Formats: sequence, structure tokens, C-alpha cells
Amino acid sequence: MTLAIFDLDNTLIAGDSDHLWGEYLCDRGVVDSKTFRDENERFFLDYQRGELDIAAYAAFALSPLQGRTPESVAQLQNDFMAKCIHSLMLPAATALLDQHRQRGDRLLIITATNEFVTRPIAQLLGVADLLGCAVELVDGRFTGRATGTLTYREGKVLRLREWMIEEGEALDGAYFYSDSHNDLPLLEAVANPVIVDPDDTLALVGDKHGWPALTLRDGPEPRTLDGQSWSVSGA
Repeated sequence: MTLAIFDLDNTLIAGDSDHLWGEYLCDRGVVDSKTFRDENERFFLDYQRGELDIAAYAAFALSPLQGRTPESVAQLQNDFMAKCIHSLMLPAATALLDQHRQRGDRLLIITATNEFVTRPIAQLLGVADLLGCAVELVDGRFTGRATGTLTYREGKVLRLREWMIEEGEALDGAYFYSDSHNDLPLLEAVANPVIVDPDDTLALVGDKHGWPALTLRDGPEPRTLDGQSWSVSGA
């Protein structure tokens, strides 16, 4: 099976779930809104510049879960999905995933966002395989710490290779779709890199390499940035 790998935030959905989760916690009064919101914004800007300290950010983002059980935060998780995520779903992203399903490809989402936030989104998209920053559980409670390889920049490549060994998969002919220049290490590692509604830096790099460039935000089907329909079978 060929791997069809997808970034999540601002690729398959029209927003950043990690940043939105922080905003949601502030709005619900789960965290101190002033200090947490300022830090959340600072980390978000660091990410956009490609300067994020992923270990520091993971510790910050997961700290509100410390001492809680998955069951105790399930209501917050469900409310977050309903209020913040459902409106970000993209029909063209669903169509793109379906193109790869019809080819018999194995779908995988790999994201720098933690798995607590992203697992329900992957389920909503119908994608069973997800790699994100793993959240540590001890005796049934979140510790507030990440565990394992952090899936950011080169860490995405490392974690993907770990997963391929675990799953008996290979990178031959693989696709990877992303919007972010932070994903250049993985885009450069696959046979079929595709940029999706790219940031300015990635758009320049993609143009230099001649990578296909898509938008998933313009109608029900994936289209190239120059307006042509995109078909994986014809790529």
C-alpha cells in the first residue's frame, strides 16, 4: 500500500486546532486567560516563524491536562469539537482523502499538535492512523507531559520512520500534503510532495522545486492554485 500522509492544521482543516484549543480553554475559564492567552499567542508566532521550541510548547499546551483523567475532560473535548472544529472542515479535503482511499492508499495524519486535541479530528475525517505529540498517562491520569518523539520539523520524519518499522510500511511512492514550511524535512523525504494553501515561505520553495500546489478552500473538490481540478490518479 502507498502511504498518503497529511498534515492537519491549515491543511485538512481551515485553522490551527492547537492554537484554537488554547483560546477555547481561556474562554471557558479553565486556565488563567491573561497569562495563558499571551503565551499561546507567543508560541503560535514562533511556530509561524519556524522558531518554535517544541518541547517548551508541548509542556505549556499540555499543562492544563495535568492530574485530569481522559473521562473528566471528555465534555470539554466534545464541546471544543462542536464549537471550534466542525466549522473548519473542508469538503475538498474530504474529497482528497476519498481519492486516496479509492486508490487503496493507507491514510496517515502526522501533526505537531498533541494527540489529545487531534484524535477526535482525525476520527471525524475518517482517518484511523494519527501521529502527533503523544500525551503521557500514568495511573489513568494525564501528567501534563509529552512522551516519545515530538512530531515537529525533523521530528516528523523520525517519528514516521519509527511508525513505519512498527507497521511494516515503506515510504516508496508516498505522498505528503502540507501548508507549512516547518514540514520541509518531510516534504523533501517523500516521492510526491504536495503543498496545500501554503504559507509564503513554502510557496517559494515549492515553486523552486516544481511541487504541485493545491487549494482545499475553493469549492467541493481539490484544485491546483491555478484553478485546475486535481486528481491523484493523474498526478
